[in-house]
Amino acid sequence: MEKGPHLEILQARFDWLKHPGTQKEMKRLVLEANDWVNIVATTPDNEIVVVRQYRFGTGKITTEIPGGMVDHGEDSRAAAIRELKEETGYTSANWSYLGSVEPNPAILNNVCHSWHAKDAFQTGEMNPDEGEDIVVATLTLDEVRYEIQAGSFRHSLALLALTKVFDVWNGIPSET
Repeated sequence: MEKGPHLEILQARFDWLKHPGTQKEMKRLVLEANDWVNIVATTPDNEIVVVRQYRFGTGKITTEIPGGMVDHGEDSRAAAIRELKEETGYTSANWSYLGSVEPNPAILNNVCHSWHAKDAFQTGEMNPDEGEDIVVATLTLDEVRYEIQAGSFRHSLALLALTKVFDVWNGIPSET
């Protein structure tokens, strides 16, 4: 293994691996990252808590659901509770696990856990991480669909989590 540069949210490494099909030895990049969480938080009125923030990777302000990294030694439920409170000031007493996915198994070694916070309510001020400039809003399902169609809600992992709770694609024409 050859270590790459250490970045704040991930560590790059290079592994020499034998391909199980071809038996050919290859050098492959692996990005080690903490697990992630996404939270579909719904209010008692069944509105969806969203965050709007600037994303450096795309250079755009995006609409997403709350989420973040699971700290070392923390379970995903505790991380979801913490991230929802930090990013939005919301909390919930009614949590259900929606499952996990591998964000990009070609190069990442982590998983993204999704949680549903039902009957979420605002309890206090947000406490975002340094560098986060977040605007919190609640949207109806139709408003979320509009933002998807308009191209402002495009985060694939957030959209996947939403589909575990809502039929977000109903009424959105497919691109041809």
